[in-house]
Parts: sequence; C-alpha cells; structure tokens
Amino acid sequence: MSNWLIAAIRSGATDAAPFLETSDGRRWTYGEFFSRAGGLARALVGLGLTPGDRVAAQVDKSPEALLLYIATVQAGGVFLPLNVGYTPAEIDYFVGDAEPALLVVSLAAEAALRPVVERHGARIETLDDKGGGSLMSLAADAGEAPFDDVARGADDLAAILYTSGTTGRSKGAMLTHDNLLSNARALKECWRYSSADRLIHALPIFHTHGLFVATNVTLVSGASMIFQPRFDPAEVMRAMPSATVLMGVPTFYVRLVQHDGLTREATAHMRLFVSGSAPLLAETHRAFSEKTGHAILERYGMTETNMITSNPYEGDRIPGAVGFPLPGVELRIADAETGAALAQGEVGMIEVRGPNVFKGYWRMPEKTKAEFRADGFFVTGDLGRIDERGYVWIVGRGKDLVISGGYNVYPKEVEEEIDLLPGVAESAVIGVPHPDFGEGVTAVVVPDGSARIDEAAVLAALKDRLARFKQPKRVILVDELPRNAMGKVQKAALRETYSDLYAER
Repeated sequence: MSNWLIAAIRSGATDAAPFLETSDGRRWTYGEFFSRAGGLARALVGLGLTPGDRVAAQVDKSPEALLLYIATVQAGGVFLPLNVGYTPAEIDYFVGDAEPALLVVSLAAEAALRPVVERHGARIETLDDKGGGSLMSLAADAGEAPFDDVARGADDLAAILYTSGTTGRSKGAMLTHDNLLSNARALKECWRYSSADRLIHALPIFHTHGLFVATNVTLVSGASMIFQPRFDPAEVMRAMPSATVLMGVPTFYVRLVQHDGLTREATAHMRLFVSGSAPLLAETHRAFSEKTGHAILERYGMTETNMITSNPYEGDRIPGAVGFPLPGVELRIADAETGAALAQGEVGMIEVRGPNVFKGYWRMPEKTKAEFRADGFFVTGDLGRIDERGYVWIVGRGKDLVISGGYNVYPKEVEEEIDLLPGVAESAVIGVPHPDFGEGVTAVVVPDGSARIDEAAVLAALKDRLARFKQPKRVILVDELPRNAMGKVQKAALRETYSDLYAER
C-alpha cells in the first residue's frame, strides 16, 4: 500500500516542472521540493514519529512550513496547523487535547511555549520564515537520499484542524487522506486547473483555504505558485502579469478594488479569481467586475467538509450565491429538527454528504454522532436555500459563529473572557457587517457598577488573552441585553441594532 495522498500529488508533475517562487527570488522545482520534504520526513522519523502521531505547527508562512505539512504526511503523521495569532494559553489547550508528539514553533515563540509543551510531555523544535531553526538543521543532517513514504490508506488521518463552535472548546476536525485528495481533484475539475496555471498564494497556511484548497489543488494539477508571505495589494498587483489565478478572502477583493492599479489591462493575463472563507458582499463583486471585467468565483466550504459548492467556471457567477455542489458531493436543505428534506426554494439547514466530509471530531464521539444524520449527512449549522436554477444561497447561520477576515470566532470564548473582568455583569458577542473583514467581532457589555469599565479597558484586558482576530473591533456599553420570554439573549436583535456600526461614512 502506498501513501494515498502523497502518491497522488507526486504524480501531478515532473521533477523539472516549476513549483514555487518566493518574493525574495527563491525558486523550487517539484523535484527540489520533494527532495527537501523527504529529508524533513526522515528527520521526523528520526525524532521518533510513528504513523498516526500528530505534528502541530505554529509557524510563520514560508516554503519550509509547506515542506513540514508534506513531510509529516509522507512520514505517516497527522498535520495540525495552528493560527499564528494563538496565545500560549490557547496553545496549551490544543497541545493538551491533540497530544502531538512534536510542536514546531517560530524562534520568537519558543521561550513562551517551551514550558507549555514540556508540561504535556511533547517535544518542541523551531522553524523560522527564512528556512532556519532547529528542525531544518535536523533535516540537513538527515540528508537528501530518497525517502520511502510511509504507507497510509485513503481512510487514514492526514490532518486535524481545530474549528470553533458556539459552545464549549474548539473541536479537532479529523481529515483523512481521501478527504483532502478527493476535494482537490473535484476543484481541479471545476476550476479547469492545469499545469499551465500559476497561483498567487497570499493566504495564510494554517487553515483549509490556504493549506488545502490553494496548495493541494496546485499540487494535484502540477501547477506552480507565486508564494507571498502575506496579502499586500501592491505585491499582488505586481504578480498578476505572470500569474493566472488568485485565491482570496473577501478582504483581499475589498482592498484590490480600492487600488488604483486594478484595471482590465492589469488583470488581462489572469484566468480566475476565487473568493471564500466568508461571504463576499454583492457590491464588492460588482465593483470588481466593473473595474476588471472578471466575475469573482465564490465558493462555499468549512473546516469539517473542505469545499462543498462552487459557482460555475462557465456560466453565471451570481453575487451572493455560492453555486452548485462539487462533483461527488451531495447537498440538501433539510428541516433542522427532523432532517426531512425541504422543497426547492424553502429555507432550512444545509446538510452534506460525500468523500470530502471529515471523519469526525477528535476524541469527541458523542459530538460527532450528534452532528450526523442516520443516513450519513453532516449538519453544517448553516441555513440556506436552493433556487429554481439549482444555485445554493447561504441565508444565515443556525449557530452564532462569527467569521471575521475568514477566521472563525466563537462568541462564547470571547464572552467568557469579558465576563471575568471587574465591573462587567454580562456580555454578548456578535458579528455585524464590516467593509474589510466581512464581519466585525463586536462586544455588547452590561456594566454591574462595581468598578469603572469602558471600551478601552475591555480592549486592553483582552489584548493578551485572545488572538488578535478574536478581539472585538468595538465594545458597546448598554444597560441590559435584549431577551426573549425564555430569558435567552436575542443576538439577532443586537445584530440588527448595530448592523451599521462599521458602515463607511
């Protein structure tokens, strides 16, 4: 038995084919990339990694960080990427829950995280964004002789990605080799990807979009990428004449529309612009099309399912719609309580079944069971409808999850931190429309009168307790929160009240 995912992506291109070019001029062919990955895989095995062991990584974006993902899978391990914004307190939870054999961190974070890792009995190594650090030294010592990929099957785990819900702590979504491979192949087909494509990769690589969608689709297609450390509108514009594809979150397109250089001439060489991870505002879609002649292709997915739907490559890309189910993916709109399928046009729970759907939540069998119907459909928590042409529309979320800048924020975690502050009686955290981030994390706070509390004090107190993307953009002080007859806070009413909070003046 071969290594299911690695065998497939190895066959996507010849060794001499270009794979990756960085902003500072580094260039790797496919052969060079896999040679380096093999050395790193050998180093991981030398550290004692065995099939099924987790390798967690909280590192800055770099080609070597991609190597770590591929090398972990080659060595039979399970890759666990972590947001670079997570604090040591948050990392403590992930290390305790996933029990990785190894945590790889940036040089700057090593001192703060070493006690966390050692408390849980794991090992820590370093990796910086220039290709240095203790892990790469071990890889250099391991040499570049061919590495025999550890055999793993389609149903074996390749990755765990932690996702936020509306209650409880983050859950680890277990993704198999075939979850990742089948989705990459489906997207390659839908988006007409080929070895001629050149992707501008400006996304982070600690979540599904940048790591699995952008990277895996490139690999299975034998395509190449311009690998940028972060999104910078000027750098993206500079890369367009030699690129064909850009994948981004709505914030990318908001900023590009504001860039004076965005014209039909500047984008003439581009084949495809893809947006996901958060809803794209219809006005952004229209403004981008007016300036470039390109219609952004919006798709829909989530951590547990990879990508589910996509607007068509050929055909109408409708602003606000997320298109049709991908090949091999089944989608239905169902009654949230019973799971009974609803008629076309009715609003209900989006449920999905297919090879893209995750294996379950790490060490949470009861939670896993609760999220699946008896016939195998996964309950996404998103509300939607299917129109008369078959397009899927997301109309809301059954959960109160906030998606800000493409990152998931669950309100309860933020509320718990706020409620601990002196002078706070209670709080409610919501997401409301934001021109740059899709949704702005917003805290509505009721003081208890015991201590002076204001917006600045709340924001200052959260600075070192929560990752930056989870921190509220605004804190609103009120006398009381709206409640229904059962005493439940009416977050829908709050979202309505503050819907124009971030509106551009």
